[in-house]
Amino acid sequence: MSFDERDYWQGSIRIKDKLYPRFIGGPLDGITDAPFRRLVREFSADELLYTEMRHVACVANDKGGVKSLNFEQLERPLNYQVAANHERFIAQALERIVAKGVDMVDLNIGCPARNVIGSGSGSALMADLPRLKQILVAMRSNLNVPFTLKIRAGFKTVNAVEVAQLAQDCGVDALAIHPRLQTQHFEGRPDYALVAEVKKAIQIPVIVSGGVVNFKTAQMVYEQTGVDGYLIGRGIWAKPWKLHEMREHAAGREFVVDRALIYRCALRHFELMLDYYGLHAVYVFRKHLPFYVRGLPDAAELRKFLVTVTDPELIKQGLTQAMAGSL
Repeated sequence: MSFDERDYWQGSIRIKDKLYPRFIGGPLDGITDAPFRRLVREFSADELLYTEMRHVACVANDKGGVKSLNFEQLERPLNYQVAANHERFIAQALERIVAKGVDMVDLNIGCPARNVIGSGSGSALMADLPRLKQILVAMRSNLNVPFTLKIRAGFKTVNAVEVAQLAQDCGVDALAIHPRLQTQHFEGRPDYALVAEVKKAIQIPVIVSGGVVNFKTAQMVYEQTGVDGYLIGRGIWAKPWKLHEMREHAAGREFVVDRALIYRCALRHFELMLDYYGLHAVYVFRKHLPFYVRGLPDAAELRKFLVTVTDPELIKQGLTQAMAGSL
């Protein structure tokens, strides 16, 4: 690693007037919720984290039942991600979000989910630039914190460079790009050449999303794109230590992930979920468990046991025994 590259990895991404480590915790719906973000914070104090995406109408009309604003200040620095398909509800939603205390707000126009694009939100907005401009202007005028945008390569056709330039013109402070079309979802190789084009076309920071799962892949993407930061989404699932691990590897230090760490994190995650969801955590935790135990020698036995029991104490007991290697 050259001196210049080493200096880059030890440096930061600047979003408006704030500096953050280059590895950022991305949003995964139903995965990177408040309990998980709190667990990540036990490893990474300074890294920027994104919330799960919430529609501005949901936030504006939330009476507390869907927990769209139920996060703690210890989760900061925090980028609150929203979706929108028109200007209605933007002002009210952003007022509530900012009043709660966040470091920035992100508009997601990269989500490829059918129910999202069916409403004209998410990546569908990349095919409707006049409406997108109206939404960007409305959000910028209602925010006194940094404003970021997450995009894709395009909706059905590639237009990421045009969208990125529009975003910059509308006052967006940083841009994250997942370089696949909506039609590709998460399949196929990310188009890093397109990311490099976007980076050259605008002056605001560019963050890459997709395909970066460790420091080695981050190095590869940097060599191809010169981006400013890395949004780690699927790579962080059931790996709350991932941002810290990548930062350690970028500094040339070792970070060991063993079974004790994995099960300790799984147990701590379940405890945080119990505090947040109550007994419903028993069922919510089941989607995380396979990712924690994948590849471990006792994974099948533990998974079979934990997806059938409903007593939280038995789940904690099983994870504790697995951590000690005595399952």
